[in-house]
Amino acid sequence: MWCQRLACLLSVPCQRTGHHLLGLPCVRRTLTTAVARWHHTVPESLSCAWQLHGDHLELRYADTLMRFDFVWLRDHCRSASCYNAKTNQRSLDTASVDLGIKPKAVRVDETTLFLTWPDGHVTRYGLQWLVKNSYEGQKQQVMHPRILWNAEIYHQAQVPSVDCRSFLETDEGLKEFLQNFLLYGIAFVENVTPTKEDTQILAERISLIRETIYGRMWYFTSDFSRGDTAYTKLALDRHTDTTYFQEPCGIQVFHCLKHEGTGGRTLLVDGFYAAEQVLRQAPDQFELLSKVPLKHEYIENVGDCHNHMIGVGPVLNVYPWNNELYLIRYNNYDRAVINTVPYDVVNRWYTAHRTLTTELRRPENELWVKLKPGKALFVDNWRVLHGREAFTGYRQLCGCYLTRDDVLNTARLLGLQA
Repeated sequence: MWCQRLACLLSVPCQRTGHHLLGLPCVRRTLTTAVARWHHTVPESLSCAWQLHGDHLELRYADTLMRFDFVWLRDHCRSASCYNAKTNQRSLDTASVDLGIKPKAVRVDETTLFLTWPDGHVTRYGLQWLVKNSYEGQKQQVMHPRILWNAEIYHQAQVPSVDCRSFLETDEGLKEFLQNFLLYGIAFVENVTPTKEDTQILAERISLIRETIYGRMWYFTSDFSRGDTAYTKLALDRHTDTTYFQEPCGIQVFHCLKHEGTGGRTLLVDGFYAAEQVLRQAPDQFELLSKVPLKHEYIENVGDCHNHMIGVGPVLNVYPWNNELYLIRYNNYDRAVINTVPYDVVNRWYTAHRTLTTELRRPENELWVKLKPGKALFVDNWRVLHGREAFTGYRQLCGCYLTRDDVLNTARLLGLQA
């Protein structure tokens, strides 16, 4: 899904083409042979082939060409003396491995790679495990499957809300909710008692609540009790929260407890969908937004609240091995003075930022939702931007931030890829 430009820059150069593929039976192979040759597990099969080089093993299996450094192969040994299968932790002292280590012998059968090391220790790897855990295999995978959306795509999907009782009392309801959340970055729970206490019970079903400078559970109204535009009746443009934290909060929970007035609809925009459009139209600008670090800042001196927070990071954050986007840090309100970018890059950054902003502000990308008492909204703050229209009258929300690690942990324990 994501551009492979960065992954290509980091990948190991391919070996020269033209190797003669020898249909040899499985044999032990030592590093004393001068010429590296391909070997196959059985003469009639080309499904698995391997050859040794001076510092790595090259293995072709399941249509994937993989290269493994010898130190890596020794470090990841899953034998009982190297790895504790009960705790799923490494026992081997990596610093004790000779950085110039080479296997004394190599053997491959239809399912397993066997390596004998100079001290006689034997390491065994399942070939499927190697495909899953190789750099080349990871480069072809996504960490978190997602469905990118604009308003039309989301409406057509008819993503159901989950009933509060099912969410709280059954694994099936919780799993359905988390699957929706992981795929779309937003999810709703219906029939929630409109109190802060009941909203807290809801939140704690999937995660620890992250305590911040705003407390754990907070009430939210237009009393300007905090030094933030959100505590007014003004419209708020799309943004992600806590960009001024070194690690922005992962999930935000909103529950409207009361609104006696007009307006106040919530705006939701899939930031990853917008970034995907930038990637297609201007990959150089996408790359720039993923590399240039910016400061975001929160300065507050209201009543007893005195805070000065600074977070640093690029607008788009990607995994370097496959260029998969995992976090968008976008908040024009809180972006600090740009003093981390050299002058000859600043204008190009503004151009890239304008391209992304244009996508984020396209009307077709805007999902408008009227939050009402009893309907709680969970938002992936690393992906989905939120805002609101101006409102009149008294409007009170409650909510909290959740720790992302705990939400993903809950999802994995239910068998979801997260």
